[in-house]
Amino acid sequence: MATESESSQGANNNERLLAAARADNEDLLLEVFEQGGFDINFQDGLGNTALHNAVSHGSTDVLEHILSHEECDVDPINRIDKATPLHLAVRLDGLELRKHVVESLLDAGADTRIKDKNGETVLDTLSEDDAEIRALIRKSQAQASVSQDDVASDDDGEAGSGSGSGSGSDED
Repeated sequence: MATESESSQGANNNERLLAAARADNEDLLLEVFEQGGFDINFQDGLGNTALHNAVSHGSTDVLEHILSHEECDVDPINRIDKATPLHLAVRLDGLELRKHVVESLLDAGADTRIKDKNGETVLDTLSEDDAEIRALIRKSQAQASVSQDDVASDDDGEAGSGSGSGSGSDED
């Protein structure tokens, strides 16, 4: 077994990133960011990323830094539960913490439609009395739906269906 000094010396920046997220250690996280040489989406043996760790440990100080990293995947899926960070966030204890973390993930574009190993979306896993979180997720879904409609309508005219501009004026 490695001694403490050997294991801390041997920790690469990916491992240090995961540790910073688990411990809500903003100083360590910023040090890793400054040094570089890490993958923000690095997964441990269970498939958990720094984002999974920050969420499951309620590490709000490092959460925003991780989410603001331009290469951060907000919807990584871990191996055992097939859970995204949003799946973990809706299970956090304490309404204020849960609300803060869920809002942060939704603002960063977390996908509410991803299903875990049980085939459940985040809405499926919420308790019925968690109305505030349910409302946040439904609002995010509505916004995503509007965005998808915009994309779909932009693509309609370019779909090559032979109907010209797609304005619906096919009459002679």
